Amino acid sequence: MKKYLLSILTLILPLLTFAQDKGMDQLIDEKFGDATGWFVSFIFYQIDFGGGVKVFWVLFPLILGALYFTIYFKFINFKGFFTSINIVRGKYDHVDEAHGSFEGAGDATPGGDAIETIKVEDAEGEVSHFQALTAALSATVGLGNIAGVAIAVSIGGAGATFWMIVAGFLGMASKFVECTLGVKYRDVDENGVVFGGPMYYLTKGLKEKGLTGLGKVLAVLFAIFVIGGSFGGGNMFQVNQAAQLFEHMTGGEESFIHGYRWAFGLVMAILVGIVIIGGIKKIAKVTDKIVPFMVVIYVLASLFVIFLNYNMVGDAFLQIFNGAFSPEGVAGGAIGVLVQGFRRAAFSNEAGIGSSSIAHSAVKTKYAASEGMVALLEPFIDTVVVCTMTALVLIITGNVTAANAGLDDAQAILLTSGAFESAISWFPYILTIAVVLFAFSTMISWSYYGYQGWAYLFGRTKKAEYAYKILFCLFVIVGAAISLGSVIGFSDAMIFAMMVPNMVGLVILAPKVKDELNRYLKAIKTKKA
Repeated sequence: MKKYLLSILTLILPLLTFAQDKGMDQLIDEKFGDATGWFVSFIFYQIDFGGGVKVFWVLFPLILGALYFTIYFKFINFKGFFTSINIVRGKYDHVDEAHGSFEGAGDATPGGDAIETIKVEDAEGEVSHFQALTAALSATVGLGNIAGVAIAVSIGGAGATFWMIVAGFLGMASKFVECTLGVKYRDVDENGVVFGGPMYYLTKGLKEKGLTGLGKVLAVLFAIFVIGGSFGGGNMFQVNQAAQLFEHMTGGEESFIHGYRWAFGLVMAILVGIVIIGGIKKIAKVTDKIVPFMVVIYVLASLFVIFLNYNMVGDAFLQIFNGAFSPEGVAGGAIGVLVQGFRRAAFSNEAGIGSSSIAHSAVKTKYAASEGMVALLEPFIDTVVVCTMTALVLIITGNVTAANAGLDDAQAILLTSGAFESAISWFPYILTIAVVLFAFSTMISWSYYGYQGWAYLFGRTKKAEYAYKILFCLFVIVGAAISLGSVIGFSDAMIFAMMVPNMVGLVILAPKVKDELNRYLKAIKTKKA
């Protein structure tokens, strides 16, 4: 295996160097765009409402689904917030203690799990609630919080922040549903390794509903989309943007990595490979240290800028609120602002996409709803806290202007970096480190997501596992070196395409989630008594 990987690297590195010098990457990008443009156009088709308002159709199922789950579960995203925090803190760990009977533990083998796995599946797992949360957060907290917010407020004005916050709160309900189902319908092999996510709850859950054929089709579609998303948006995009910012901060065209960004990718690929070979346990051990650290650093820096300009905070919130309902000079008016806010929140927190349920499936618990409750904190941290912090910094430092509309992600990162630099001269260097860490943590988590889809389609053999992980590491090198216009459009489309089969399953299986929630809340009350 090592010899095989080395020979591939020997072939690929000269090609990447030549591509950067001769523009071959742009040619590849164009050809790739020609081949996949139809798919991207379909997923990101915009419905024209007139007056400059165009809305991606994929936002409708995401928004309407989140609203439906919020009402159906009686505002679990608000009422269950403090319970969720207590679960992460370990207050209810005693509820998951070993038990003598599986009676009332729910259907641990829906769809034909081996009976021997009941004990493992019902009472155990691979990671703690906190580790599952950080593993999932590491895939969502990232460049979308830094670059995506800058794009949203540049196009939609300060008011877009308000709708990002609303979308974050609504997305908490979607996360709760999909992550509860992820645990309920997971598979556990003879070694205790967990396999979970939409592939499994679509197959098993819809089989229970008498929709076996539909479940299999939706599961296969999701598996294909999640593999594509892991190679693109979860890998190449992340390392490409990290390499761009690193090159910019080390001298731009004078940087020592200019023309040799593949070397940056190679270092990242080695680091990613070291972690992902170990599986979810190794990933969780890394992310439960990196994610809290980088989120705290980023939030502290944001708070520093905010407190430094405390006299402008009131005006900033006034701009956010007024801009949400009566924007001036913003294309599309209030609806356009709403669309920008919801769109960027969806890109950032992935609620309803189904990806996070794969990481949350590996949690150690016998109550599926306990992890659903933990998962609902994810959009809150990602969108309501981190995205709002970024938006406030941009508004306070005067970086919300129409002149910045139309930025791409790379330019948007530099805009955010400049906003921090205006208050903390040295912070762009810290931000560069944070972006590299964001990219790294996102890649290792998305490698796990992609592998789960790969294992569902091609089996759980060691050969299949290493084939995927080697491919993933090679894509890290490629992603750092080439231009990614069409590739990123396609990979983003793959990620949003995951929402279609996932949302169908979530709506159909919502009653199962309600049963799990009632069972867990009853267990908490019983243990308290």
